[in-house]
Amino acid sequence: MANPFKCDLCPKPATVHLTQIVNNKVHKVDLCEECAQAKGVTDPSGFSLADLLLKASLNPEPVESGVRCEQCGYTQNEFKKHGRFGCPHCYETFSSSIQSMLETMHKGVAHTGKVPQRALARKTLHERLSRLEDALNEAIKTERYEEAARCRDEISQVKQAFGQESSR
Repeated sequence: MANPFKCDLCPKPATVHLTQIVNNKVHKVDLCEECAQAKGVTDPSGFSLADLLLKASLNPEPVESGVRCEQCGYTQNEFKKHGRFGCPHCYETFSSSIQSMLETMHKGVAHTGKVPQRALARKTLHERLSRLEDALNEAIKTERYEEAARCRDEISQVKQAFGQESSR
């Protein structure tokens, strides 16, 4: 799992995330609960985001890296400014910076998608059925008939559960 954001003022995990856009520049501040209360973030009347823009002074804007997309001429700073790439080739050009961003934002860098719970249940039942059938065949080969009868009974129970799952 990706590391959670850390507070800009202390080493605790950040739970309050503030974003301000001034002159097309995005300033983000991440704070833990205690630092947010100390700075008055939880009190709407006494809150001033300008006072909290410490992150801009702690982490100045990176200097132009010189990396430029060969196809469209987009730079990394332009990507940060606009929040999107100029062309599909940009994904390859800026892959190293994209990878580090995705690791901090998501659980990983490979999209795994979502699997419906019913599909997982069917898959689990199917795998259990396959294991039981293998065990049944092995028990019959080695003449362990009591174990084979137990496997047979379990197989019928799994098939019944599988039938109920399929009919939903």
